[in-house]
Amino acid sequence: MTPAWPPRYDAAWLPAPEAEHWAPELECAKPAEREAVILGKLRAQVQWAWERSPFYRRAWEAAGVSPATLRTLADLRRFPVIQKADLRAAQAAHPPFGDYLCIAPGEVARIHGTSGTTGRPTVFGVGRDDWERIGEAHARILWGAGIRPGDTVLVASFFSLYLGSWGALKGCERLGATAFPFGAGLPGQTLMAVQWARDLAPTAFYGTPSYALHFAETARREGIEPRAFGLRTLFFSGEPGAGIPATKRLIEETFGGRCIDMGSMAEMTPWMTNAECRHRTGMHLWQDLVYTEVCDPATWQPVPYGDEGTPVYTHLERTSQPMIRLVSGDVARWTDEPCPCGRTYPRLPHGLYGRLDDMFIVRGENVYPSAIEDVLRAIDGFGGEFSVIVSRREAMDELLVRAEHAGDVADGPARVRLAQTMKDRLRARLGVTPIVELVSPGTLPRTEFKARRVVDDRDLYRQGTGRDGERHVRP
Repeated sequence: MTPAWPPRYDAAWLPAPEAEHWAPELECAKPAEREAVILGKLRAQVQWAWERSPFYRRAWEAAGVSPATLRTLADLRRFPVIQKADLRAAQAAHPPFGDYLCIAPGEVARIHGTSGTTGRPTVFGVGRDDWERIGEAHARILWGAGIRPGDTVLVASFFSLYLGSWGALKGCERLGATAFPFGAGLPGQTLMAVQWARDLAPTAFYGTPSYALHFAETARREGIEPRAFGLRTLFFSGEPGAGIPATKRLIEETFGGRCIDMGSMAEMTPWMTNAECRHRTGMHLWQDLVYTEVCDPATWQPVPYGDEGTPVYTHLERTSQPMIRLVSGDVARWTDEPCPCGRTYPRLPHGLYGRLDDMFIVRGENVYPSAIEDVLRAIDGFGGEFSVIVSRREAMDELLVRAEHAGDVADGPARVRLAQTMKDRLRARLGVTPIVELVSPGTLPRTEFKARRVVDDRDLYRQGTGRDGERHVRP
């Protein structure tokens, strides 16, 4: 018998506090058994979209597929992928939600969206029942990270159109933890958060990795050692830092708690469906909530375990704005090797360590900002922040890395040695010899949201100047 779809969950149910899993019958199932559940949900999800969304029916008819095509999970790869540009075009033609909204506009309970800083804003319409299922999924995954009803969770991220903070809050509430939704972004708010955290002693923290390190710097300026907060679990999304080994170690050494990497895309809320458990062996793909294929970006076909590709996501429980084969643009490698937690999901052992659109090529080498961050944070004497400027001088690409030095690296010889160490290790990791420029602690900007550290000036260099009017690369 096929379970009812969309699923409805008991909002009062909780596992025993000592239980490792929220839903062991799914999380620890043999993959083939769980795939039967996934296929049932997937077929219902596709049928729902076929009947209610001109956007999907149009695309699928053009590709020669329909719900009848979906006999096995492998058949999903026959369906076309969708890109963010497709969603923006649909919303421009059918404002505000696009013709992939599968409920009546009056049934939308929450409106969120993107800021539009890199293009036309995308509007998210979330139905009331979907919002409850989102909370259930987040609670289940936070449980896997080690959050329990006795925890107090400091949510230190923007409460605005951005969905991440709201999803974390909803999951904490469903799980029964004490939510401490402090937010971020206002002048002086980080200092206030430090003072409140000192007094209220939260046991868990949510934000971006960059903001956690900014939070720690602010605490130290106030004479507070970050370990004194007593944070047991720190979970993150929004940028790849929590999956970068050196950054993960730094966060854990700074706060004395576990650093848990989470996230996927706001369009895919519940976005925590890529999420580490408390064992921190890489992000599990919670496939019975959002089905994920890691695909070749040239063919959109799944790659074998062990290979690199870009995650392509499909909702399994969404009635309002379902995403079916949405391309993430992130870069990851997946594996089906077991995790000590006992979950049998495939994993992204190194998290989401880059994006197809933030990778840049210097002298024929593919360079990811996350690789630069991993190298720098592992070097004694690094001061905590960096920026990258890619330029072109005559016919040669140049890579300039501006890095802060620590406060105790003051004398000339020590700075020369530190710059040489950074240069050597970056060259070994990247295959490109960078120019390293050391700057004083606190020189480079901090962020309360997602870090933006790369400037590519190669087009502007043809005109003779960089974006700030300087010639960044010296002869």
